[in-house]
Amino acid sequence: MSQKILVVDDEPDLTKLVAHHLQKEGFEPIAVSNGTEALKIASKQPVSLVILDVMMPGEDGLQVCRKLRGKEETASLPILLLTARDEESDKVVGLELGADDYVTKPFSPKELMARVKALLRRTERRESASGYHFRDLTMDLGRHEVKASEKKVALTAKEFALLEHLLKNKGRVLTRDYLLNTIWGYDYFGTTRTVDVHIRRLREKIPMLAAAIETVPSLGYKLIEEDE
Repeated sequence: MSQKILVVDDEPDLTKLVAHHLQKEGFEPIAVSNGTEALKIASKQPVSLVILDVMMPGEDGLQVCRKLRGKEETASLPILLLTARDEESDKVVGLELGADDYVTKPFSPKELMARVKALLRRTERRESASGYHFRDLTMDLGRHEVKASEKKVALTAKEFALLEHLLKNKGRVLTRDYLLNTIWGYDYFGTTRTVDVHIRRLREKIPMLAAAIETVPSLGYKLIEEDE
Protein backbone atom coordinates (compact mmCIF):
# COMPACT_ATOMS: atom_id res chain seq x y z
CA MET A 1 0.00 0.00 0.00
CA SER A 2 1.39 3.40 -1.03
CA GLN A 3 2.13 5.94 1.66
CA LYS A 4 -0.29 8.86 1.53
CA ILE A 5 1.25 12.33 1.41
CA LEU A 6 -0.98 15.34 2.09
CA VAL A 7 -0.02 18.32 -0.10
CA VAL A 8 -1.39 21.68 1.08
CA ASP A 9 -0.90 24.67 -1.23
CA ASP A 10 -3.19 27.26 -2.82
CA GLU A 11 -1.20 27.30 -6.09
CA PRO A 12 -2.78 24.67 -8.42
CA ASP A 13 0.24 24.44 -10.74
CA LEU A 14 2.62 23.82 -7.86
CA THR A 15 0.27 21.28 -6.29
CA LYS A 16 0.05 19.37 -9.58
CA LEU A 17 3.84 19.42 -9.94
CA VAL A 18 4.42 18.08 -6.43
CA ALA A 19 1.68 15.45 -6.81
CA HIS A 20 3.18 14.31 -10.12
CA HIS A 21 6.63 13.76 -8.63
CA LEU A 22 5.19 12.04 -5.55
CA GLN A 23 3.34 9.59 -7.80
CA LYS A 24 6.53 8.93 -9.76
CA GLU A 25 8.21 7.98 -6.48
CA GLY A 26 5.40 5.57 -5.57
CA PHE A 27 3.51 7.76 -3.10
CA GLU A 28 -0.21 8.52 -3.09
CA PRO A 29 -0.67 12.31 -3.00
CA ILE A 30 -3.77 13.96 -1.54
CA ALA A 31 -3.91 17.58 -2.68
CA VAL A 32 -5.91 20.34 -0.97
CA SER A 33 -5.81 24.11 -1.38
CA ASN A 34 -6.36 25.38 2.15
CA GLY A 35 -5.66 24.70 5.81
CA THR A 36 -9.24 23.89 6.77
CA GLU A 37 -9.40 20.99 4.31
CA ALA A 38 -5.96 19.82 5.40
CA LEU A 39 -6.96 19.63 9.06
CA LYS A 40 -10.13 17.67 8.21
CA ILE A 41 -8.28 15.12 6.10
CA ALA A 42 -5.39 14.70 8.54
CA SER A 43 -7.80 13.94 11.37
CA LYS A 44 -10.00 11.54 9.38
CA GLN A 45 -7.55 9.33 7.49
CA PRO A 46 -3.99 8.15 8.03
CA VAL A 47 -1.37 10.10 6.11
CA SER A 48 2.36 9.53 6.36
CA LEU A 49 3.53 13.10 5.88
CA VAL A 50 2.26 16.65 5.20
CA ILE A 51 3.85 19.04 2.70
CA LEU A 52 2.54 22.39 3.90
CA ASP A 53 2.81 25.80 2.25
CA VAL A 54 3.37 28.64 4.71
CA MET A 55 1.73 31.46 2.69
CA MET A 56 -1.95 30.62 2.16
CA PRO A 57 -5.16 32.67 2.43
CA GLY A 58 -7.26 32.04 5.52
CA GLU A 59 -5.36 29.78 7.89
CA ASP A 60 -1.72 29.91 6.85
CA GLY A 61 0.70 27.03 7.09
CA LEU A 62 2.06 28.08 10.47
CA GLN A 63 -1.43 28.08 11.99
CA VAL A 64 -2.15 24.68 10.47
CA CYS A 65 1.17 23.35 11.78
CA ARG A 66 0.29 24.55 15.29
CA LYS A 67 -3.13 22.87 15.16
CA LEU A 68 -1.73 19.59 13.83
CA ARG A 69 0.77 19.47 16.68
CA GLY A 70 -1.99 20.27 19.17
CA LYS A 71 -4.15 17.26 18.31
CA GLU A 72 -3.31 13.85 19.74
CA GLU A 73 -4.02 12.00 16.49
CA THR A 74 -1.71 14.25 14.43
CA ALA A 75 0.83 15.33 17.05
CA SER A 76 3.59 13.13 15.64
CA LEU A 77 2.72 13.56 11.95
CA PRO A 78 5.83 14.58 9.93
CA ILE A 79 5.48 18.12 8.53
CA LEU A 80 7.59 19.61 5.76
CA LEU A 81 7.07 23.36 5.18
CA LEU A 82 7.28 25.15 1.84
CA THR A 83 8.49 28.71 2.45
CA ALA A 84 8.41 31.60 -0.02
CA ARG A 85 11.76 33.17 -0.86
CA ASP A 86 14.28 32.74 1.93
CA GLU A 87 12.26 34.05 4.86
CA GLU A 88 14.29 33.08 7.91
CA SER A 89 11.45 34.11 10.22
CA ASP A 90 9.07 31.60 8.59
CA LYS A 91 11.62 28.83 8.98
CA VAL A 92 12.38 29.63 12.61
CA VAL A 93 8.74 29.99 13.65
CA GLY A 94 7.78 26.86 11.70
CA LEU A 95 10.47 24.77 13.36
CA GLU A 96 9.55 26.16 16.77
CA LEU A 97 5.91 25.18 16.15
CA GLY A 98 6.99 21.62 15.44
CA ALA A 99 7.66 21.38 11.70
CA ASP A 100 10.30 18.75 10.93
CA ASP A 101 11.91 20.30 7.85
CA TYR A 102 11.44 23.00 5.21
CA VAL A 103 12.14 23.66 1.53
CA THR A 104 12.45 27.17 0.08
CA LYS A 105 10.53 28.14 -3.07
CA PRO A 106 11.41 27.89 -5.87
CA PHE A 107 12.70 24.40 -5.23
CA SER A 108 13.96 21.45 -7.19
CA PRO A 109 11.44 18.57 -7.27
CA LYS A 110 14.41 16.23 -6.88
CA GLU A 111 15.44 17.97 -3.64
CA LEU A 112 11.86 17.91 -2.34
CA MET A 113 11.53 14.17 -2.97
CA ALA A 114 14.88 13.55 -1.27
CA ARG A 115 13.74 15.49 1.80
CA VAL A 116 10.39 13.65 1.86
CA LYS A 117 12.14 10.28 1.80
CA ALA A 118 14.68 11.30 4.44
CA LEU A 119 11.94 12.57 6.74
CA LEU A 120 9.95 9.37 6.35
CA ARG A 121 13.07 7.31 7.15
CA ARG A 122 13.66 9.31 10.33
CA THR A 123 10.03 8.90 11.30
CA GLU A 124 10.12 5.13 10.75
CA ARG A 125 13.20 4.81 12.95
CA ARG A 126 11.54 6.90 15.66
CA GLU A 127 8.31 4.89 15.46
CA SER A 128 10.07 1.53 15.59
CA ALA A 129 11.73 2.59 18.84
CA SER A 130 8.51 3.75 20.53
CA GLY A 131 5.76 1.77 18.84
CA TYR A 132 3.98 0.97 15.61
CA HIS A 133 1.19 2.36 13.43
CA PHE A 134 -0.94 0.27 11.08
CA ARG A 135 -4.04 1.78 9.49
CA ASP A 136 -6.09 3.03 12.47
CA LEU A 137 -4.19 0.88 14.97
CA THR A 138 -1.39 2.18 17.19
CA MET A 139 0.89 0.29 19.56
CA ASP A 140 2.77 2.24 22.22
CA LEU A 141 5.59 0.07 23.54
CA GLY A 142 6.47 2.42 26.38
CA ARG A 143 2.95 2.43 27.77
CA HIS A 144 2.30 -1.17 26.75
CA GLU A 145 -0.89 0.09 25.13
CA VAL A 146 -2.82 -0.69 21.94
CA LYS A 147 -5.50 1.52 20.42
CA ALA A 148 -7.82 0.83 17.48
CA SER A 149 -9.72 3.85 16.14
CA GLU A 150 -8.45 5.78 19.18
CA LYS A 151 -10.05 3.28 21.59
CA LYS A 152 -7.90 1.24 23.97
CA VAL A 153 -7.89 -2.51 23.39
CA ALA A 154 -7.26 -4.82 26.34
CA LEU A 155 -4.72 -7.48 25.36
CA THR A 156 -2.99 -10.17 27.37
CA ALA A 157 0.81 -10.14 27.50
CA LYS A 158 1.03 -12.90 24.88
CA GLU A 159 -1.52 -11.22 22.59
CA PHE A 160 0.46 -7.99 22.84
CA ALA A 161 3.73 -9.76 22.01
CA LEU A 162 2.13 -11.59 19.09
CA LEU A 163 0.73 -8.36 17.63
CA GLU A 164 4.08 -6.64 18.11
CA HIS A 165 5.84 -9.33 16.07
CA LEU A 166 3.27 -9.05 13.28
CA LEU A 167 3.62 -5.26 13.17
CA LYS A 168 7.41 -5.42 13.29
CA ASN A 169 7.49 -7.90 10.41
CA LYS A 170 4.66 -6.47 8.29
CA GLY A 171 4.42 -8.24 4.93
CA ARG A 172 6.61 -11.17 6.01
CA VAL A 173 5.37 -14.69 6.68
CA LEU A 174 5.96 -15.69 10.31
CA THR A 175 5.76 -19.43 10.84
CA ARG A 176 3.82 -20.92 13.72
CA ASP A 177 7.00 -22.53 15.05
CA TYR A 178 8.85 -19.21 14.97
CA LEU A 179 6.05 -17.44 16.83
CA LEU A 180 5.68 -20.23 19.38
CA ASN A 181 9.40 -20.38 20.14
CA THR A 182 9.90 -16.61 20.15
CA ILE A 183 6.90 -15.64 22.26
CA TRP A 184 6.30 -18.69 24.44
CA GLY A 185 9.91 -19.90 24.55
CA TYR A 186 11.64 -23.13 23.60
CA ASP A 187 10.77 -24.65 26.97
CA TYR A 188 7.04 -24.32 26.32
CA PHE A 189 5.43 -27.74 25.92
CA GLY A 190 2.31 -26.60 24.04
CA THR A 191 1.67 -26.99 20.32
CA THR A 192 1.41 -24.46 17.51
CA ARG A 193 -2.35 -24.62 18.07
CA THR A 194 -1.64 -22.11 20.85
CA VAL A 195 -0.59 -19.58 18.21
CA ASP A 196 -3.80 -20.16 16.23
CA VAL A 197 -5.93 -19.54 19.32
CA HIS A 198 -4.18 -16.25 20.07
CA ILE A 199 -4.46 -15.12 16.44
CA ARG A 200 -8.20 -15.80 16.62
CA ARG A 201 -8.44 -13.69 19.78
CA LEU A 202 -6.60 -10.80 18.14
CA ARG A 203 -9.00 -10.93 15.20
CA GLU A 204 -11.96 -10.91 17.57
CA LYS A 205 -10.69 -8.04 19.71
CA ILE A 206 -9.54 -5.90 16.76
CA PRO A 207 -12.01 -6.56 13.88
CA MET A 208 -9.89 -4.99 11.14
CA LEU A 209 -7.21 -7.61 11.84
CA ALA A 210 -9.63 -10.32 10.67
CA ALA A 211 -8.68 -9.47 7.10
CA ALA A 212 -5.29 -7.87 7.77
CA ILE A 213 -3.78 -11.01 9.35
CA GLU A 214 -3.53 -13.44 6.48
CA THR A 215 -3.31 -17.17 7.14
CA VAL A 216 -0.60 -18.76 5.01
CA PRO A 217 -1.54 -22.45 4.62
CA SER A 218 0.86 -24.92 6.25
CA LEU A 219 3.16 -22.10 7.35
CA GLY A 220 1.79 -19.38 9.58
CA TYR A 221 0.61 -15.79 9.34
CA LYS A 222 1.50 -12.41 7.91
CA LEU A 223 0.16 -8.88 8.32
CA ILE A 224 -0.86 -7.46 4.95
CA GLU A 225 -1.71 -4.02 3.61
CA GLU A 226 -5.09 -3.31 2.02
CA ASP A 227 -3.98 -3.65 -1.61
CA GLU A 228 -1.89 -6.84 -1.27
